[in-house]
Amino acid sequence: MAQSDFSYASRDNAAGMKMSVSVYADRLHVRAMLTDDAVAIGLPVLHSGGLDGLFCADSPPLPQIVVVDCPDASADRLAQLAELDVRVAQAGTNLIVSTSVASLDGVFGCLDQSGAQILVDPSRAERTLAIGRIMARDPHLRVAELSEEDRLTLLRLTEQVSEMAARLDRIVPPAALDEEGGSAFRLESPRPAFAPASDADGSERLIRSARPPLPDPRLIRRIIRQRQLRKRFFEGDLFADPAWDMLLDLTAARAEHVRVSVTSLCIASAVPPTTALRWIGQLTDAGLFQRVEDEADRRRVFIALTDQAADAMARYFAELGSNAVRLV
Repeated sequence: MAQSDFSYASRDNAAGMKMSVSVYADRLHVRAMLTDDAVAIGLPVLHSGGLDGLFCADSPPLPQIVVVDCPDASADRLAQLAELDVRVAQAGTNLIVSTSVASLDGVFGCLDQSGAQILVDPSRAERTLAIGRIMARDPHLRVAELSEEDRLTLLRLTEQVSEMAARLDRIVPPAALDEEGGSAFRLESPRPAFAPASDADGSERLIRSARPPLPDPRLIRRIIRQRQLRKRFFEGDLFADPAWDMLLDLTAARAEHVRVSVTSLCIASAVPPTTALRWIGQLTDAGLFQRVEDEADRRRVFIALTDQAADAMARYFAELGSNAVRLV
């Protein structure tokens, strides 16, 4: 095992499993901060060192949580992150990668196997929150040794995630779920996909109703500008609705036949990039967004509407008709 700058012996949790974290960061202050925060919330640190220690031939085994700080992603570093992504996925562990806005598209493009959490220029609280999400998902994690104050801190860190999930659940009411417990994020068409038609003999057959075209992208861009105008007069958080803002942006882009990068979509969401990435992940899992590889550069991906989401947006605007321009 490679020598580390900082290490703790891993402790067993209540189920006899071991949960520990390894921290890899070239920036010394970030490495120290991540190490201190992991220890503060009760996680033993298996390894703490620079990025080269993660990608060398004799790198230590992967623990349950791997935290990587990679603000500047060169082509070689992106290739290494892609290999790490596969390793983490195969090991069934958890990966957290912090990066910068400038490197976001490349980092996002090479992390598609492990379900990594990507943080963009994160604050200390956001880094700790990312670890807290993983801890909250583990039913066997022993937190009894934490003080009451520490347990309350951990609950507050994970509270934001629960609020976001509840908000997504309200996109479609529970009554819209199918009998087999389909996704609460499924977009339903306001009209039936198939309509009955009568044959000459009076019998009925099913024919697929015509899909309305996507709205004029100029109309959607006008709606987006109207929504953005509110920030001049009110606090932006009062009207934060990143899911809808991203749906509008991708609908306009699809009608314009242009591709949307992850960075561009984060900007369109009107929320911090790390928050936008979580929404992109949720909407992708819900079947509304999809990753589209760049044919010229496999390390780069774009985000687009799925056919299901495009159909729902088209029908939504068709239902609004001339009133769509008043939508703010």
